[in-house]
Order: sequence, then structure tokens, then C-alpha cells
Amino acid sequence: MHLLSVAELVDVENHAWEEIRELLSQGSRTYRLEAAEPEAAAQTLVRLQVSTKSYLGAIAYETGGIVFEHGWITLLGAGAEGIFGSLASWNGLSTADDIPPMPGMLIVAYDAAGGFFGLDTGRFGQTGHIYYYAPDVLQWETTELTYSGFIGWLAEGDLNLFYETFRWEGWEEAVQQLEPGQVMGYYPPLWTKEGSGPLSRKAPASILEAWRSARSEGAINEVE
Repeated sequence: MHLLSVAELVDVENHAWEEIRELLSQGSRTYRLEAAEPEAAAQTLVRLQVSTKSYLGAIAYETGGIVFEHGWITLLGAGAEGIFGSLASWNGLSTADDIPPMPGMLIVAYDAAGGFFGLDTGRFGQTGHIYYYAPDVLQWETTELTYSGFIGWLAEGDLNLFYETFRWEGWEEAVQQLEPGQVMGYYPPLWTKEGSGPLSRKAPASILEAWRSARSEGAINEVE
């Protein structure tokens, strides 16, 4: 199969990056943009085979990733020092971080509660929608958002409502203490009757352990 080159995938005339920057700057969400190394950005774009006229291609090429709300949500890009993994390594396109991919899903983001956001590329019938692995129900659930709609939601959506039962007073400071590769472990877990953001004990946990749960439990309990 012929792979398009970086020169073919970088659409100078219709590059989506400025539109994304404007969307983020006008939104209410706090965020931190991590710079991408040029070589990593080029390799990521080629491995994904998406054009920069798309939001996905523009973020893959122009960023190492974007961290929202003090580290609560990490949007994957080409990879950066403060971010665990990249669009390539999370999706079996690079062995840099040895992360097992999920067939039919392109993982695009993760959160501090051990939840994951994936673009359906076949697992749910190629809907083109973002699905969320919800750690409180151990299921993949549709957001009914396209990737570009997901970026808009990150910029100005009601994340407080979405994460109402996951968060607790003082979560901002606690999340900022997490290292790359860590998420918050809840004890009792969120999926138990007793578990919740305010009531559970919280401690740093491995993101790979959370991902193994998403791949195993989520494969059993898939819903649309």
C-alpha cells in the first residue's frame, strides 16, 4: 500500500490548526499546549495517514498533545515529555511506550479518572463517533460527537456535569501531582455502589492498569 508523504498530508491551503487555536482560545477551558518535535510530528502524521485539513491531522502534526483542566484530560498528539504516549503509540503504530492497541478504535485522549476516549474506526460499525470508556460502569459509551465536535466539547463543553460523580473538592491540586503515566485510583472503585469522587479514597495508579481494564471489561460490556 502506498503511504502518502508528509508533503502530501500537510495541506497548506486548508490547514485546520488556526481554526483549532481560535476555538481553544475562545473557549472557557484552561489548557496547556505541549510542543511537538518536528520529526515526531512528521512520523505521526505519516503513520496515521490523515491530512492536516482535518482536526485530527492538525493536532497530530502541530502538537505533542494538549492538557486540559490542570491535567484532568490529556488529548493525544505526536507525544511530549509531560504526556504519556502519543496517537501513534496508543494505537499500535509505534512501540515507543509498549501500549496494547484496541482493534477498531483510535484512542485520542484519556482522563485522570481512568477513562479513555476513542474514535470508532470499526468496533461499533465505523460510526466516526468518539466513544468514552466510563470507569463508573466499565463500558464504552457513545458521545455522539465527531472528532472535531469532541475538540469543541473540550474547549467549551460542560465537563463539570460530565464528571460530576468523579470529582471531589480539591481535585485540581491532586490531579496536578500526578506523574505522566499515572491516573487517579479510587477505593472503593467508581463502579461500585460505594464508590464516588467525594467518598472514595484516591491515590495515584498506573494508567496501563486502567487501560487493561478498559480493554478487557470494556470488550465484554460494550454498549452504544
